Amino acid sequence: MMAICHLSFVIKMATKRDYYEILGLSRDSSKDDIKAAYRKLAKQYHPDVNKDDGAEEKFKEVSEAYSVLSDDEKRAAYNRFGHAAFQGAGAGSAEYGGFGDFADIFEQVFGTGFSGRSSGTRRGPRRGADLRYELAISFDEAVHGVQKEIEVSRAETCPTCSGNGAEPGTSPTRCATCRGSGEVRQVRQTFLGSMVNVTTCPTCRGAGEVITTPCHTCKGRGQVRNKRRLQVSIPAGVDVGTQIRLSGEGEPGTSGGPSGNLYVIINVEPHSFFRRRGDDVWLEYSVNIAQAVLGADAHVPTIDGEEKLKIPAGTQPGTVFPMRGRGVPHVQRNGRGDQFVVVNVAIPASLNSEQKKLFKELGKTLDGAGSSTNQKKSFFDNLSDFFGD
Repeated sequence: MMAICHLSFVIKMATKRDYYEILGLSRDSSKDDIKAAYRKLAKQYHPDVNKDDGAEEKFKEVSEAYSVLSDDEKRAAYNRFGHAAFQGAGAGSAEYGGFGDFADIFEQVFGTGFSGRSSGTRRGPRRGADLRYELAISFDEAVHGVQKEIEVSRAETCPTCSGNGAEPGTSPTRCATCRGSGEVRQVRQTFLGSMVNVTTCPTCRGAGEVITTPCHTCKGRGQVRNKRRLQVSIPAGVDVGTQIRLSGEGEPGTSGGPSGNLYVIINVEPHSFFRRRGDDVWLEYSVNIAQAVLGADAHVPTIDGEEKLKIPAGTQPGTVFPMRGRGVPHVQRNGRGDQFVVVNVAIPASLNSEQKKLFKELGKTLDGAGSSTNQKKSFFDNLSDFFGD
């Protein structure tokens, strides 16, 4: 009963914000809602765009929330246990298997597990921590795919001592304080009777061994930090928030445990004139008055180069022309999105005398002079009309 009260107290004292609150979502939000909220907030707080104090921290907070809620298994664990599901693994970093079970969470809160054994004495193989790397790529690289080289700083097993922390030619010795058990026990008298308090040995910190002659390379830690260059294959069609896992490229495990993973989080720089919505691409394209009235064969840019688009006679400003299959490739299935071309009519700012004469003669033959019932819609108005939001 006392343990349950202690657990409730620790949880109440947690200051970490709720992931749903960070993204401004309810707990029943769909994956599309989560992705849309992340894209909006990531653009708002991206350090390259927002120079305000605190923007970078908010960006990291938003990315962390997305990395958990966008993954079905991580989200299920978070919905059940909250932030305690990721104690010791780093938010949004480990695979679901790296979160640990509830016994691990209990041990991290109280320092002892259900068995009464100190968590610091778990000397078996343990998986290394996962790492996170944020990679910015261009719009073209995102839609076509690219190979990138990244440099990651991580801990690696010391090559001199092979990870045991002792100078070559020497060996760790059994701890005299705990006699190799890694824990010390104290008996306390309480109103409930005698209680045994098991804690991690302060001398060997639970290892059961002490290093009398530390390795000169790692100073007894068994690990050294190195910078490692890695090649990352970015598939065509990735978008903001896409995660690419490099298995075994995280921090090394301990006591022979496997290494963690490296997660590369993709951020995409905006294009100068293309706008992306899902796997569809939108483009605003201007024609002159004669082309809009008489029709024309336009050569419009696509993500694969210029292509011919027929502009019918009498095209009105704001007309949307679809170009099927000219959008972004789908990442996990065949096919591509579409491109939508929003046509604007360019009005000349100045005319020469011959052009003025021709327009005056044309104006006399046209009906509806002075009418202004049709207002040109902007590029973003057309987007809103098309998607209904």
